[in-house]
Amino acid sequence: MFSLKLRQFVTFTRPFTLLPPTFGVISGAICAWGSYWNPDPGHTVTLHVMLTVVLGSLCAALLNAASNVINQIYDLEIDRVNKPERMIPSGQISVHASWVYTWVLYAAAVIPTWFVVIFPATSWLDRLLVPEGARASLAGVGSWSGALLTWHACFFIYIAGMIFTFAYSAPVLGRTKRHAIGANLTIAIPRGMLLKVAGWCMVGPVLAAEPWFLGLIFGLFLLGAASTKDFSDMEGDRQGGCYTLPIRFGVRRAAWMMAPSFVIPWLLIPLGALMADPFDAGGGHTILTGNSTALIILGLLLTSWGLYTVWLILRDPDAMATTENHPSWTHMYLMMMTAQIGLAVAYLIP
Repeated sequence: MFSLKLRQFVTFTRPFTLLPPTFGVISGAICAWGSYWNPDPGHTVTLHVMLTVVLGSLCAALLNAASNVINQIYDLEIDRVNKPERMIPSGQISVHASWVYTWVLYAAAVIPTWFVVIFPATSWLDRLLVPEGARASLAGVGSWSGALLTWHACFFIYIAGMIFTFAYSAPVLGRTKRHAIGANLTIAIPRGMLLKVAGWCMVGPVLAAEPWFLGLIFGLFLLGAASTKDFSDMEGDRQGGCYTLPIRFGVRRAAWMMAPSFVIPWLLIPLGALMADPFDAGGGHTILTGNSTALIILGLLLTSWGLYTVWLILRDPDAMATTENHPSWTHMYLMMMTAQIGLAVAYLIP
């Protein structure tokens, strides 16, 4: 009985969707480790660094799980139409239990990130506020709030991610899911941009252009690609008052609107590998400081993949509204995970 209930709660979180955030954090941390901005001049891989990345990736998965659960709570009426087999509409898990589960997941996802600090800190437990070894540098930071941002950026990024995921579903914070553009923005920012920066700030400083440029790539990708699943959910979304991109603009127009997000973001990878960092002109480095050849190849491969996916979408846009799992949805997830792995490899190559 217990194992059955546990399996139900695991299924409730939609485990397959937890892979991208896990890969995203690990990839972001590896990018920071192999970048120009690594605060450790020796670029050493310590137990502290490895455990920090493991903690961060686990927290990212839990945050995404909490987002999935709260979305199903507020989407109960929609899921009765679109996905009646899900845990709440099918009666396998109650709404009350779902709320308890949501807050447990949010707490488990956010609270541990307070203890994430970067080099020269070497442990979490004796760095509850600002690392002792960093106090001498507070004058350079300029303020106590600046010190918190410098040494506990990860915590605040996860808090921001939690707020965005809540705003997506909860009417009290706007339920942006009801609006075509607002829904995509509140998916793209936490699951695209902030996710990459969250992984980065577990190893490197957040106050640099590079992590935000990397985050922008994934944010722009999800800004359009996140609508892929909306096409097959139109009937329930319309009844639930959620005017997603295909409902708001029609199937064919929405397909054309989302198509650029499968191509343009990946072109930013070779651009970043070739363009000098305008915010650190004295450093004499490009925006992306991984292996430039690997970055250019990765960007061109992903662009080609994106063009193929766009062809799948635009050759018959109406098929997206009649197929439960259109191939473009699978390509979206695979493309995102390939990009995360490819970037990590590019920053590991000397």
